[in-house]
Amino acid sequence: MKSFSRSERVNEQIRRELADLIRSGIKDPRLSSHVKLVTLTDVEVTPDYAHAKVFYTSLSGPEQRAAIDHGLKAAAGFLRRELGKRIRIHHIPELHFVYDESVERGSELSHLIDEAVKTGRSE
Repeated sequence: MKSFSRSERVNEQIRRELADLIRSGIKDPRLSSHVKLVTLTDVEVTPDYAHAKVFYTSLSGPEQRAAIDHGLKAAAGFLRRELGKRIRIHHIPELHFVYDESVERGSELSHLIDEAVKTGRSE
């Protein structure tokens, strides 16, 4: 049976709580229409719990990415304060939102593989 370190448990708890807060707690008009399309993929907290990189992706398209990024960064203080009410650790980390391109890149690679397979069958 695999045991998880404390930092992995904290990362996952922060990810879950932030996802819930983003879905239900943000009233920012920059995010309100896109908030349901934002998915938190991972959280990495520094060993001293001072900072947390929050990786997110969105299905709303690249044209909306800047608005979502700006909205999340503007809401970081609110989210940090609300996170402090939900989890009990000595120091609530400062939140840094980072767009996660892995889902988008994976989709592109899958499309390229499908095209290569089609081309190979037709030859």
